[in-house]
Amino acid sequence: MDDQEQQDEPERDPSAAPERGGWGGSRSFRMAAWVAGVLVALLLTSAFVVQPFLIPSSSMEPTLDVGDRVLVNKLAYRFGNHPERGDVVVFDGTDSFAGEEATDGNAVLAALRKAGAATGLVRPSETDYVKRVIGVGGDLVSCCDRRGRIEVNGQPVDEDYLYGADAPSSVPFETRVPDGRLWVMGDHRSLSSDSRDHLGEPGGGTVPVERVIGRADWIGWPPRRLGSVTPGAAGGGHG
Repeated sequence: MDDQEQQDEPERDPSAAPERGGWGGSRSFRMAAWVAGVLVALLLTSAFVVQPFLIPSSSMEPTLDVGDRVLVNKLAYRFGNHPERGDVVVFDGTDSFAGEEATDGNAVLAALRKAGAATGLVRPSETDYVKRVIGVGGDLVSCCDRRGRIEVNGQPVDEDYLYGADAPSSVPFETRVPDGRLWVMGDHRSLSSDSRDHLGEPGGGTVPVERVIGRADWIGWPPRRLGSVTPGAAGGGHG
């Protein structure tokens, strides 16, 4: 190349943006794709296998503290398995504990909130609850016997998971749990709004089994709380 050809070659502008598809753009695309893939994998896992659930209240103390992230096993009651007495379950309380959740009409915000709840980053839906199963379909649950204990099918239940000096219940009750439904209560009985509070409503305070999202099996956060969620004593015999 002679001197004239060198003079005619246009100079490159050092401030110009790199060509589309260059190394920098490719790296950004790969990073965005990786993040999107991780989010999709988390959402799919949350939808079908294990869902993180942020504990929003003290109704399950001392088993679960406010701010705990529990991992809800969504396969626990598949393949013919059913909730058992003592299990800690997360369920949708619509039409049993609560009405339909109000929405602000913003579909994008609603979707973001749902995704955040599904990954345990924000509070769960106002209609989602976590409680302990005390009675299953067919059980006669009552409170209390002469020693102040809850009875299931005439047998006292040893509730060593109760909070501090809480009584098993300050409200006397007796109910037969319909088939396909559950009687559930919080471990912090004095601060728990549970089946006792809905005795006079349709379903008599019980929760349909099909509304159960899964079983709370593990505490995944914070690190000092890592561990399994131990089921309570089954007890109760048969109704």
